[in-house]
Amino acid sequence: MKRDIYKALIDWKRSVRRKPLLLKGARQTGKTYILKEFGKREYRKIHYFNFEEDSQLTLFFERDIRPLRIISDLSVYCNCDIHPHEDLIVFDEIQVSNSALNSLKYFQEECNEFHVAAAGSLLGVKMSSPGSFPVGKVNFLTIYPLNFFEFLDALGQANYRQRLEEVIGFTSLPIPIHENLINSLQKYYFVGGMPEAVNHYAQTGELPQVREIQKEIINSYVLDFAKHAPSSDIPKLTLIWNSLVLYLARENKKFMFSALKKGARAREYENALTWLENAGLIYSVSAVECSKFPLEHYADRGCFKVYCLDVGLLGALAKTPVNIQNFGKRIFTEYAGAFVENYVAQQLKCITPQNLYYWRSKSGMAELDFLFEADNYIYPLEVKSGVNPKSKSFNSYDQQFNPLYLVRTTLLNLRKDDKICNIPLYAVMLLFSLMKKIS
Repeated sequence: MKRDIYKALIDWKRSVRRKPLLLKGARQTGKTYILKEFGKREYRKIHYFNFEEDSQLTLFFERDIRPLRIISDLSVYCNCDIHPHEDLIVFDEIQVSNSALNSLKYFQEECNEFHVAAAGSLLGVKMSSPGSFPVGKVNFLTIYPLNFFEFLDALGQANYRQRLEEVIGFTSLPIPIHENLINSLQKYYFVGGMPEAVNHYAQTGELPQVREIQKEIINSYVLDFAKHAPSSDIPKLTLIWNSLVLYLARENKKFMFSALKKGARAREYENALTWLENAGLIYSVSAVECSKFPLEHYADRGCFKVYCLDVGLLGALAKTPVNIQNFGKRIFTEYAGAFVENYVAQQLKCITPQNLYYWRSKSGMAELDFLFEADNYIYPLEVKSGVNPKSKSFNSYDQQFNPLYLVRTTLLNLRKDDKICNIPLYAVMLLFSLMKKIS
């Protein structure tokens, strides 16, 4: 399966600043698959060590964490010489061994000629603990569920992706292409971007089995709560996770702890919310009232929205109908447009390492779905689930801040009306490149 992160892995291998790599990402987003593919294609040999599957591996790091000794012992253990520069060493599920995680510091300082890539499903949770990883001694990459462009590749529609990536302005696409892309987007809303679900749908087109795969993934996440989270937080994690659909279905999508449970307070649930975010299962989007650089300095951390890592899993949590042909375009407006906003948040996470923000007026009467920073500009992004683009909040933001451009994503075709730029929902991945070209 083709993944966009592959290019970043090539860049890592060739970089003069190459250090041991930590590949982060939620469980079942494709970390193991992409590292194995990368190792097979780009190196003489890949040496794969999984700390969850082989409990003996931790013993190699307990005596000391001198890299040359570790490599020598692992060579004997796997009965295969490990060559510097030419081979790739993969430490999978490295969060199981804190000593192995800390050994990456010494691989960088003493043996950087060995190419080491490590991955772990809960690395974000592990690294939130003080002293649990080698600060400044590793390179980071994060893998997410497949974005919509990768979904097109998987479905054998790479020509549609290529056509979109060739767009250089706001000239409308031919209507048949536009309509076909909307149809593919409907499928993506149901299937989502989890690799196993996408692969099964691409091979069979069977949606009921896709839903079963999504349920299995969700169950594996719930099992992770019980296995890896503090026992006091397990009920809270489950409550927040199961409440995602209810929050996103509200007209005001602001996350409110008091709505989780009668009498619930922020301090009781903050740790659980942070755990879910560190595990990569949710994305939080903080509110800002002031459109100034940098947005993070103006963020209200107590006012935020929460989105699911994958729109397909959100649909499974919401138990949306399996027959999307009968569901039709109603999927774009269902649950107050929750799937559309979640979809956009998911795509934005794939194209920017920055935190996400949304704008709300001081009075709280006006609100825009996202703000994003690019090339010294702050752009407002309004998300609409249909083809009616009218918005009082858009006008309110324009009057207050007079931005260079106003960006809107809808089911409408590419178009530009004065300062208002409409980007179709299926082309959200082009957001930064399109705005850069006209700015």
